[in-house]
Amino acid sequence: MHDWNAVITFHQKAIREAFDFFQNHGHVAKTDYYNVLVMRAEDPPVLLETLHEHVLHEPESLAFLSRFITVDETFSFQSPREFEDKAQAAAWSWCEELKGKGFHVRMHRRGFKGKLSSTGVERLLNNSLLEKLEAMGEPGHISFEDPDAILALETVGQRGGMSLWKREALRKYPFLHLD
Repeated sequence: MHDWNAVITFHQKAIREAFDFFQNHGHVAKTDYYNVLVMRAEDPPVLLETLHEHVLHEPESLAFLSRFITVDETFSFQSPREFEDKAQAAAWSWCEELKGKGFHVRMHRRGFKGKLSSTGVERLLNNSLLEKLEAMGEPGHISFEDPDAILALETVGQRGGMSLWKREALRKYPFLHLD
C-alpha cells in the first residue's frame, strides 16, 4: 500500500489479531518487514481515541500491539539524499510549533539498511531544526527527558511518514512508543 498514514507493529505471531482489530478502522496491508503492517486509517484522531479507550478499559485487548503511530505527512524517496531532503522539508513544516520548545526527532526505519542510519538522520534533522529555529529568532533545544514534543519519522521501504507529538499526546497514547 502506497498511501498509508499509520504504521502498526505487533508481537510475534499476532498478525491475525492485529489485522482483524485494525481492519475495522481502515485499509490494512502487509509489508515486507517482520511484524509490520501499514494502514490507511479512515479517521486517525478517532482511531487514536479508540486505542486510548482500549488501554484505559481493556488493556489486555491490545496485548498483541507493540507500537501504533499515525503520520500527518508522507513522501516517497529513491535515494538517501532524496530521503534526507524530503524529511528535512517535512520537519521544517513544524517549526512554528517547535519555537522555543524542547524536542527531538525519533526515527523508526524499515528498509534502506546500510544506506540510512536512524541515529544519523535524527542528528541531521535535530541540527537542521535547531538552525532553522535560531534563524527564526525563536531557538529551541534538544530534550530527551520529558520533551515538549517528539517529531516521529517512520519509513517502510521507500516511503516515509512524519508526525509531531506533543507532551500531552505522548502521555495519553502510550502505544506510540516513540523512545
